[in-house]
Amino acid sequence: MGPYRDLFRTPGVKGFVITGFLGRMPMSMHGIGVVLLISAVTGSYATAGALSGAVAIAFALAAPLSGRLVDMFGQARVLIPLSLLHGAALVAFMLLVHAEAPTWTLFAAGVVAGAAAPSLGSMVRARWTHLLGGSGRLHTAFSFESVADEVIFVSGPTIVTGLATLVSPYAGLVLALVLGVGGTIAFALQRRTEPPVRRGEGVRHRGSPILIPGVALLAAVFLAMGSVFGSADVITVAYAEANGAKGAAGPMLAAFAGGSLVSGLWFGGRAWRIPLRTRYLRALLVFAVGLTPILLVRGNLAMATALFGAGLAISPTIITGYALIERLVPSHLLTEGMAWISTALGFGVAVGSWAGGRLTDLYGPGDAYLYSFLSGLVAVAIAYAGSALLRTPDDPARSVLQTPTGEGRS
Repeated sequence: MGPYRDLFRTPGVKGFVITGFLGRMPMSMHGIGVVLLISAVTGSYATAGALSGAVAIAFALAAPLSGRLVDMFGQARVLIPLSLLHGAALVAFMLLVHAEAPTWTLFAAGVVAGAAAPSLGSMVRARWTHLLGGSGRLHTAFSFESVADEVIFVSGPTIVTGLATLVSPYAGLVLALVLGVGGTIAFALQRRTEPPVRRGEGVRHRGSPILIPGVALLAAVFLAMGSVFGSADVITVAYAEANGAKGAAGPMLAAFAGGSLVSGLWFGGRAWRIPLRTRYLRALLVFAVGLTPILLVRGNLAMATALFGAGLAISPTIITGYALIERLVPSHLLTEGMAWISTALGFGVAVGSWAGGRLTDLYGPGDAYLYSFLSGLVAVAIAYAGSALLRTPDDPARSVLQTPTGEGRS
C-alpha cells in the first residue's frame, strides 16, 4: 500500500478525495434505485429500464457541456448550482412517483435530474492531473480513483437494495440525494486543489476533445462497455427475483464491482513497463473473455461468483482508458475530455438498461445475459480495429519524442 500512502502526503488531497467519494456515491445508486422503485410501483422491468436509461442518457448528453463549463469557469462556479438543480429534480421525480403521476412526467423529471448530475469523477481526476501531472504517481492516483469507484459500486447497490426492500422503495434514492448534493457542494468548496482555468492560447486543438480520433475511439469502446454495465444491472435484479431472492441483486452486483476493486488495487501498485496502449488492449480482451461464465451458470450464488470473475478486468481497462485520455487531450480541455468518457459510459448504460429490460421481459434474465456478453465483444472489436489511434509517446510503435506529460514511464 506504499504507493497509495504517498499520494496523501500532497497538501489538500484528503479533503477532495473524501468529499469527491461521497459526492459520486450516487453514480452506483441512481440506476438500481430507479429500477427498484419503478418495478415495485408498476411491476414492469421494461418501464423501469427505460426510465433508468433516460436518466443515464440525460447525464451522458450533459456531461461534456458541464465539463467544458468547468474548463472555462472553474469547478466551484459550476458544480454548486448544478448539484442544487439535480437535487430539486430528484425530489420532484420521487413526489411524482408517489402521486402516481403520468409516466411522461416521470421521464421529464428524470431527464432534468440526469442532466444536472455533475460528472464528479472527471473533476476528481482533473485535480489529480493538476497536482501530479508529469509524475509517475499519476498512474497510482488514477488507479486509486478506479478502486474508489469500485468501492462505490460494491457498496452502493447493496445499500440501495437493502433500503428499498427493507425500508421503503424510495429510501435508496433519498440517500443518494443527500450524498450527491452534500458531497458535491463540499467538494466544490475545496478550493485549494481546484485546477486553474486555462484559456488554451496557442494550443493546437481548440475544438471539442471528441474530435481527436483517439478520444473518439475510446468513447466508442466505453459506450459498448457501458452497455455491459447497464444491461447487467437490470438483468441481475430480474435474475435474483427469478431465483427467489430479489434482495440478492445488490450483493450480486457488488460482486461484479468487487472483482474490479481487487484487480484495481493490484494494478495500481505496480510500475508497468508495458506500453499504455498494449495494457489497454490486453485488459479489454480479458474483460470480454471474463464475461463468458455468466452465460453458463445457474443460481444466485453461482452468478455472483461469475460476476466477480467478470469484474476483474474492469479497473485495469478504465485506469488505462483515463490515462490515454490524459495523454491525448490538451490540458485546457482535460475536464471535458474525461467527461466524454462519462458520456460514452452513460449512453452505453442507457442502451444497456433499455435492452436488458426488454430482453428480460421477452426471454427471461438467463438468456438476456447474452446481450451483455456480445456488448463486451463489440468493445474489443472496436478497440483492436482502431488501435493505431491510441499510440502515445511511450509506445515503441510511434517514433516521436517522449513528452514529460502523463503517466509514469518506468
